[in-house]
Amino acid sequence: MAARGHVQDPNDRRLRPIYDYLDNGNNKMAIQQADKLLKKHKDLHCAKVLKAIGLQRTGKQDEAYALAQEVAALEPTDDNSLQALTILYREMHRPELVTKLYEAAVKKVPNSEEYHSHLFMAYARVGEYKKMQQAGMALYKIVPKNPYYFWSVMSLIMQSISAQDENLSKTMFLPLAERMVEKMVKEDKIEAEAEVELYYMILERLEKYKEALDVVRGKLGEKLTSELQSRENKCMAMYKKLCRWPECNALSRRMLLKNSDDWQFYITYFDSVFQLIDESWMPPSEEEHSLEGEVHYTVEQAVKFIEERISEESKSSRPLRGPYLAKLELIRRLRYRGCNDEYKLGDPEELMFQYFTKFGDKPCCFTDLKVFVDLLPSSQYTKFISQLLEVIPLSAAAEGDVALPADIKALQQHLCVVQLSRLLGIYHAMEKKQKLTVVRELMLRYRHGLEFGKSCLKTELQFSDYYCLLAVHLLLDLWLEGEETAVWQCLTLLEEGLSHSPSNAQFKLLLIRIYCRLGAFEPVAELYSSLDAKHIQHDTIGYLLTRYAESLGHYAAASQACNFALRFFHSNQKDTSEYIIQAYKYGAFEKIPEFIAFRNRLNSSLHFAQVRTERMLLDLLLEANISTSLEESIKSMSLSPEEDDIPWKDLRDNRDLTVLFNWDPKDRDISEEHRKLSLEEETMWLRIRSLTLRLVSGLPTLSHTVQPKNSEKTAENGVSSKIDTIRSLLQQLEAAVDSGKKFLEQNIQYPVLGPPPTRMAGFFSNGSCQCQTSLFYLVSDIYELDTNGLEDSAEIQERIGNSFKLLVERLTDLFNKCKGDLIEVRDGILKTHPNLLENLVFFVETITIALWVSSYCDSILRPFKSNLQKKKKKKKESTVAMPPVFTHFLDYVTELQTLTSNVIDHIKGLEIILTALKLEELSLKDTLLLQEEKKFTKTVQGKVQSSYHHSVQEIGELLKKRLDTIKKLKI
Repeated sequence: MAARGHVQDPNDRRLRPIYDYLDNGNNKMAIQQADKLLKKHKDLHCAKVLKAIGLQRTGKQDEAYALAQEVAALEPTDDNSLQALTILYREMHRPELVTKLYEAAVKKVPNSEEYHSHLFMAYARVGEYKKMQQAGMALYKIVPKNPYYFWSVMSLIMQSISAQDENLSKTMFLPLAERMVEKMVKEDKIEAEAEVELYYMILERLEKYKEALDVVRGKLGEKLTSELQSRENKCMAMYKKLCRWPECNALSRRMLLKNSDDWQFYITYFDSVFQLIDESWMPPSEEEHSLEGEVHYTVEQAVKFIEERISEESKSSRPLRGPYLAKLELIRRLRYRGCNDEYKLGDPEELMFQYFTKFGDKPCCFTDLKVFVDLLPSSQYTKFISQLLEVIPLSAAAEGDVALPADIKALQQHLCVVQLSRLLGIYHAMEKKQKLTVVRELMLRYRHGLEFGKSCLKTELQFSDYYCLLAVHLLLDLWLEGEETAVWQCLTLLEEGLSHSPSNAQFKLLLIRIYCRLGAFEPVAELYSSLDAKHIQHDTIGYLLTRYAESLGHYAAASQACNFALRFFHSNQKDTSEYIIQAYKYGAFEKIPEFIAFRNRLNSSLHFAQVRTERMLLDLLLEANISTSLEESIKSMSLSPEEDDIPWKDLRDNRDLTVLFNWDPKDRDISEEHRKLSLEEETMWLRIRSLTLRLVSGLPTLSHTVQPKNSEKTAENGVSSKIDTIRSLLQQLEAAVDSGKKFLEQNIQYPVLGPPPTRMAGFFSNGSCQCQTSLFYLVSDIYELDTNGLEDSAEIQERIGNSFKLLVERLTDLFNKCKGDLIEVRDGILKTHPNLLENLVFFVETITIALWVSSYCDSILRPFKSNLQKKKKKKKESTVAMPPVFTHFLDYVTELQTLTSNVIDHIKGLEIILTALKLEELSLKDTLLLQEEKKFTKTVQGKVQSSYHHSVQEIGELLKKRLDTIKKLKI
């Protein structure tokens, strides 16, 4: 932040030290310096604002706001004060106050170009499109520069985009924008490319495709120069919209003659050829074929054209992939239409083989051929792979040894074949023994390939990394088939791979997934942090972290993970506003709707909603009833049971489910159906969690006693409506739980590298769901007792007593499902039971909700008891009968205390076992383990053991705090 204005201004010199302190983060000194200056110069408004910035940054928001408002009320017009206030309001996340600031400045200095443009940008930050339009025109009247006029036009387009009524958009905003641009065109005032882009955008949105095409093809189109082929791409888009296939064909053909490697034009070329064939199109006898020149309208012409591209490629100075792949694409399309045999295009198998011989040493070869493998008959798979292997120069040191490549080129070729073998399902069809042999061979090749990467930097990947990944994929298959040792070998090989290739994101992502499946979160946090996820990745891959952190008992890490994600989502609002402003400044108008759509997509992100909900539940779990009361925690989070701020209808699944490399055949890979089901499951689970949070947030609102048997008074207090809210939410929770149970009946199995399942299945099967639901029903019963009083409520009291008993039984059942060893060694094989950890975490959550509900019961029953004792003293009777509800509650609290103590003892036992377990003495019974692998196996097992130990400790600590709270529950 630098001081503004002229150097000779004495105030600048006085303010400079405060700016410096703020820039260096020394906020306290900035405040002191501002106070000193204000003693001498009371009217130096900027010093007051800079002091407010210092206060804001030291957490004194209210003082900062009061100071800022003092200055803002004076409607300053000096640049320093305005800039400083703008910075302060931005830091306060109050951009709407900046608009008021510049509205006042513009009134006082109506001819200031700077203040008018600041006002426009302030409106842009808050999305006030109508005011932006007016501010743009006002600015244009003061300073008639084109950009200002087009700011106003763009604001009209934004009004059309944000309008709820599409009819209004197309009949009012867009036509007005069109007329404004046409006026400039008629007056020949169009100067910049951005202005032509804007005109094109308006016509396209108005569906005036012919007019848009005329603009691009005409004199104005000559200004479209900043992007390569910008004019041709826009023409092509309009030809497609207008279904002018002859022009589409001729233009794509012309572009391919210029560059026969441009894939997008091959696709358009083929699309248009077959459209013309279907329409039986014939060229006019005398005129030109089309506006764009000659048209191809038969398969023969297409075949000849592609053959010409290939023969021309052979004369090219560098090899081009496009023509060869175009031939395969044409075969695929002809096959689909059932007319392939008539055209002698060649055998796909032979063509793919030729392609491999030409480009097999390029990493892109596999991804290119992957698209066309369905052209091969399954009976030819093995033959095809053998044919490819024959042309790779491999040599064995001795008879029976594995033949290895002598250079990187041969290694890349061999890697391509191995990837294709996996894709064609050859590895999947193997027996266990064969798979293990292949794993051994792949790891031998991997280690041999490391020789070629000795000079690689740490940030570069090793040439042979894919061998290691493919070996791990094979071991994952074996693990899914029930081979328990395979998962430890997966981790061992990945850790080894990571030691040679520390920047390999695939190794890290796969390690994250497998460690999480085993219930070990500790190594995951470090791995995820080393991925250095940037910006949007917090939304696309953040689910890998946030799904498991809390559910595996790492509460501190879960808090941190949620914070990282939420920081990104919250800064997105501010950041996107800045992108929009830059787009206006530099005339990148077509980007503005994209930025708005991007912001909306993030605001509606499923992951954002999940993290926000889980973060609040986690905070309540960790804080409430320990350092603060539940009521204070809920108030600080501004939680309200009536409010549901999740955009259920617009929820967007932004997860990247294909972030892990995969070479599985289509039938084993993640499908569209899997994505749909995963989104459905995630949404159901989010609904259950959101309703749980809202029900908990409703508890403190019921906590004050109402007048018994006085329904009018109750309604006045507003508490009656509160219990209605709770009961309504409870019904919704029941409905959500029923939907969840029905969904789980489908017994969906996602691919091992597909989306991770939610915690919903465990929540139902371990009994947490029934416990939590009955706790909220108990709240309703206690409330009823409160309103009816103790007399004539025997039935309610009995119901409450039964609920207490049932709850203790259910909690005991839940505890029984937490029993068992987390790690067991059977016949030399290591087996983990992560579900026990998840059950323990659910137990802690459920017992916490039980405490909050018990605290509510306590707040209701305590006044009743004291009233009874007063009556007892007045009547001086020693035999006043105590209502049974008190006994029920005291018994329940005692049992709760005993149960929690038992769980804590169980956890201590787990800790002792985990500490005493000597995993390094365990030798995995498998010949696969080499000496160098043993150290990595030891590392892996140590990480899992340490993570479990950490989880158990955190869960134990939290439960001890719960036990202290239970001991305070005495009515």
